[in-house]
Amino acid sequence: MSLEVPLIAQEAEYRELMLAALGGDGASYRILLQGLTRHLRGYFARRLDPAAAEDAVQESLIAIHARRATYDPSQPFTAWVYGIARYKLIDEFRRMKRRPTVPLEDAGALFAADETSAALARRDAEKLLAALPQAKRDLVRDVKLDGTPIAEVAARTGLSESAVKVTVHRALKSLGGTLGKRHADR
Repeated sequence: MSLEVPLIAQEAEYRELMLAALGGDGASYRILLQGLTRHLRGYFARRLDPAAAEDAVQESLIAIHARRATYDPSQPFTAWVYGIARYKLIDEFRRMKRRPTVPLEDAGALFAADETSAALARRDAEKLLAALPQAKRDLVRDVKLDGTPIAEVAARTGLSESAVKVTVHRALKSLGGTLGKRHADR
C-alpha cells in the first residue's frame, strides 16, 4: 500500500509553488517538479511498463515546463497537470501501437485515481448553487447532490415532503433559466 499523498490532495501547495515559479522563483519550481515527478511516476507506472513509464514522466515534465505560461491560476492546477499527463499517455500508446491493458483486479484503482472531473463538476455545481437563497440551496444540495431521501430532508427541515419537492423543483427551474440566459449571452 502506498503512503503517497494523491496529487489532488496537494492542490493548494502545488498551485502556490507554480505561481511562485511563474513569478521567477527557481527554488519553488524545483520543489514543484520534484513533487510532480513522484506523482507522475505513480500515474504512469499503473499504466505502462517501467521504461515507457519513465519516458512518459520525462515527456510530461518537459510539456509542463514548455506550457507553464498557459496555466490559468483561476483553474485547478492538478486538472492542468492531469490533462498534460493524459495526452502524454495517449502519445505513448500511439507510439507503442497498442491499447492499454490492465488486469481486471486492478481496474478499480485505475479509474479511482483520477477524480478531476468529479471535483470540477462539484465546483461548477457549487458556483451555480450560490445564486440561490441559502434555504433553497441547502434543499437542492441535500436532495439532488447528496441523494438524501425527501422524507429525511422534510423531517429535518420541518417542511412537508410536498413542500420540499416543490421548492427543489422551482430552484432547479430557476437555475435552468440562469444557465439558459448565460448561454444566450455568449
